[in-house]
Amino acid sequence: MKRIGQVILVSISILFTIFQKLTDHHLFFTLDFFIFTMIAWIVGWQYDKARYYEKKARASEESYKTLIDSLPQPVYITRNHHFLYANLAAVQMAGFERREDMIGRNLLDFILPDYNNRFNERFNQVKKEKSAVNTMEYKAKRIDGSTFFFEVTSLSISLDGKDAILSIGKDITARKEQTENLLQKSEKLALLGQMAAGIAHEIRNPLTSIKGFIQLFKAHQIKDEYFDIVLSELNRINAIVGEFLFLAKPTAAVYLDHDLTLLLNDVVTLISTQTILCNVEIAVTYDGNLPKVSCEENQLKQVFLNLFKNATEAMPNGGTIEVNVKKKGEGQISIVIKDEGVGIPKERLSTLGEPFYTTKEKGTGLGLMTCYKIIESHHGILDIQSIVNKGTTIEITLPSIASI
Repeated sequence: MKRIGQVILVSISILFTIFQKLTDHHLFFTLDFFIFTMIAWIVGWQYDKARYYEKKARASEESYKTLIDSLPQPVYITRNHHFLYANLAAVQMAGFERREDMIGRNLLDFILPDYNNRFNERFNQVKKEKSAVNTMEYKAKRIDGSTFFFEVTSLSISLDGKDAILSIGKDITARKEQTENLLQKSEKLALLGQMAAGIAHEIRNPLTSIKGFIQLFKAHQIKDEYFDIVLSELNRINAIVGEFLFLAKPTAAVYLDHDLTLLLNDVVTLISTQTILCNVEIAVTYDGNLPKVSCEENQLKQVFLNLFKNATEAMPNGGTIEVNVKKKGEGQISIVIKDEGVGIPKERLSTLGEPFYTTKEKGTGLGLMTCYKIIESHHGILDIQSIVNKGTTIEITLPSIASI
């Protein structure tokens, strides 16, 4: 420890005493001289000691910062939700080029609104606890708007004599995606098992009918209507197997930009013959200047054909199917299909889309399940609302080209 303070203060005391001796001819070694010199010695020692520990603290702080900067995990310190310090990993994770650009920014600017309540609860808990609070998961965004999942552990600390929060975390997006993929594979395996059992049950019924008629044929009891029934049952088996194959096998869909207006017009034209025979009219209205969507044309046509077919069958006495296509929010298109049919009981709505769960007498449930699967693969949403004896409203929301 250097004694610069002591030397300076003692020197001042001696020089002042020499000045008094030269001007007022006072004695040099007086009681005042010894008292002031001793005070100067003690104050200088305290000053040198404070400077020594301050320098040591700064060196320690720099060492800690160097150590924290070398950590691969993001580490940052905040006060009142504003960044006071962030290591290089945190700066890079947030998408900044320089640390200075991140310091002072509000932490809430990087957390998605859906997670604000969770963040506030966590913040209050951190202020109460003296030990590190258990890890919490947030969905965050970088400065360029891209999102990621972030897992963080926080601790209340004191910095420069004021309360602050130290947080250590990591980007878990890859881990989340891997977990999600495993869950999807597990769900697919469970679904295939459920579908296989359902198919065995559904196919057994028409096979039993076919077996009975073949026995009649062997007994030479042959009527023309028997052949029609056998063919009808075989077609039913073929339809079940076809829908199952579509759901089970991966398809290499080719996504191109399409105008929904033209696509829907083609479907309406295609199904109009059937709807006219059933005394059903399809009325379609479009918003002006609709953006295009990126889709697999044949798959979307299959969805609309299935939904129009279901709506037609739900109106045995005829009626109108209203179709409204419009923009919805930022970068989305909404297709609303509304019928005047018999409707679906409220307790059955939650099971729609499950295989072999249907409101139709001879349905399999695979058609609507196929619709859900196709819309999901197009990053869209299929929502069904229904009131018994009043009708069903189906809304399909798809992302438009601008948001993809």
